[in-house]
Amino acid sequence: MTATAELPARPAARSGPSFARVVRAEWTKLLGLRSTHVVAAVTVVVTGLLTHLSASASSGDPGFVATRNLGDALPLAFLGPLVLGVLVGTGEFSTGTFRSTFAAVPRRVPVLLAQAVVTAAAVLVVGVLTVGAAVLGILPAAASRGTTPDLAGAGVPQLLLGTVGFLVGAGLLGLAAGALLRRPVPALVAAVVVLLVAPVVLAFAAGVGTDPLAEHDPEHPPAATALVNTVETFTPVGAGSALTNPGGGGLDGAPDLGAGGSALVLAGWVAVPLAAAAIRLRRRDLG
Repeated sequence: MTATAELPARPAARSGPSFARVVRAEWTKLLGLRSTHVVAAVTVVVTGLLTHLSASASSGDPGFVATRNLGDALPLAFLGPLVLGVLVGTGEFSTGTFRSTFAAVPRRVPVLLAQAVVTAAAVLVVGVLTVGAAVLGILPAAASRGTTPDLAGAGVPQLLLGTVGFLVGAGLLGLAAGALLRRPVPALVAAVVVLLVAPVVLAFAAGVGTDPLAEHDPEHPPAATALVNTVETFTPVGAGSALTNPGGGGLDGAPDLGAGGSALVLAGWVAVPLAAAAIRLRRRDLG
């Protein structure tokens, strides 16, 4: 009776490289794009320049406080991360490289998750540099008045940290729109409508039918105003405004979500289209 040699266990078949390798590959792609560096540089430089101009224009006021101008240019700074996210989300499809990418990663969804990780990391760096540029932008105006900006003063840390968080959210929202729609122009238009056009329309709607000269009780605003303000509170820009608003309190007639609740609203705006993009990636043909 002869003993049979045990065969070595066959390793389980893999459905692609490890997630860490996918993240490294996506990070290499992101840094290899010239547009990544251009968008980052423009965002930082333009924010610093606009903040400097705003602070310089205000420096002649008797009650000038330099830190009050910190947030003047930051509401538009989200455009850079938004564009960057759209480019990452649509890059595989606009160049046709999705075929080789998904041949290497057949499960597909890890690629989308890796893109989210590298986009968040890149925009986090851009966000920190952007608020740093805003701080540098107010220094000349402060120096002309012989003052030093109090960056630890009331509301300033929340403004700076909230801005970074909002920029990361805008970048991920752009990524989700790009991954879902797969074409740069439609994705960018949809994201701009949500982040830029909708707040203007809502602000206009809130004022329709009300007398601007009449006095209104903030605790009991007109029903139409309260409804519009409530809707605006649950938009990405409304959430971002609450994240960066040192005073808090919310809009008239709308619930006050606070920084934590607003962060959840912004996260929801990212998670829903990102989940839809993942479902489309798994269930539908590419192209």
